[in-house]
Amino acid sequence: MSLLEHIGLPENYSAHGGQVDHMMEVVHWFMLALFVGWTLFFLFCLWRFWHKRNPKASYEGVQSHLSSHIEIGVIIIEAVLLLGFAFPLWAERVDTWKDVQRMDPVRVRVVGWQFGWTYHYPGADGKFGRVDPALISGTNDLGIDYTDPNALDDFTAPTLKLPKDRPAVLNVGSKDVIHNYAIVPMRIQQDAIPGKEIPMWFTPVRTLETFVICGQLCGEGHGNMVGTLEVIEAADFDSWEKSQTEAALSANKK
Repeated sequence: MSLLEHIGLPENYSAHGGQVDHMMEVVHWFMLALFVGWTLFFLFCLWRFWHKRNPKASYEGVQSHLSSHIEIGVIIIEAVLLLGFAFPLWAERVDTWKDVQRMDPVRVRVVGWQFGWTYHYPGADGKFGRVDPALISGTNDLGIDYTDPNALDDFTAPTLKLPKDRPAVLNVGSKDVIHNYAIVPMRIQQDAIPGKEIPMWFTPVRTLETFVICGQLCGEGHGNMVGTLEVIEAADFDSWEKSQTEAALSANKK
């Protein structure tokens, strides 16, 4: 069992998650070393400068520069963690964006609201229809403009379904306040900001059913803002998407 499993982090289910886990493990071991080291130093100071051992105060202070050297060493290690792990991982994520778009990813609009998530799929044509906030109603909670031909096969769902081993691009946004869409087993999250759609992408590598949470305090119901993600086999996803698309076409063409 890894250190991350000991502290309660669930297993990784995404292609890029191994790199994230490796960085987090290095950081946690480093923080543990700092905790042990500074605790021992604190206990040493309590013993070394105990008032019974030093009844008379020293007006010269500490003569050694050991603590300064330790601080410099900590700064160097932190710089290595940042420059050697965090920056390359971020650069790789940014650089793979163009590659992901060429791999026929599943595209879903993720819209947060107080206090839940709604998912907008583009249907068989892979093109999202226009969205107009003025069209939001009790039966059209995202304001999809069904006069747009691209919207005829669009459908919405309360649960996010994705196929295994296929890149997924989620365009994350919000209808009201700032939320945060966090999928812990996928090692990814993204702020949901009103008026913006920010893409985040990952590739699920195993089937699962898990929770999606809001990672940004967004109101009194924040703790209950929990969604569901299902990663299923590609054939099952294609069958589900086809049935949803056909139902949407049948309903929207009337």
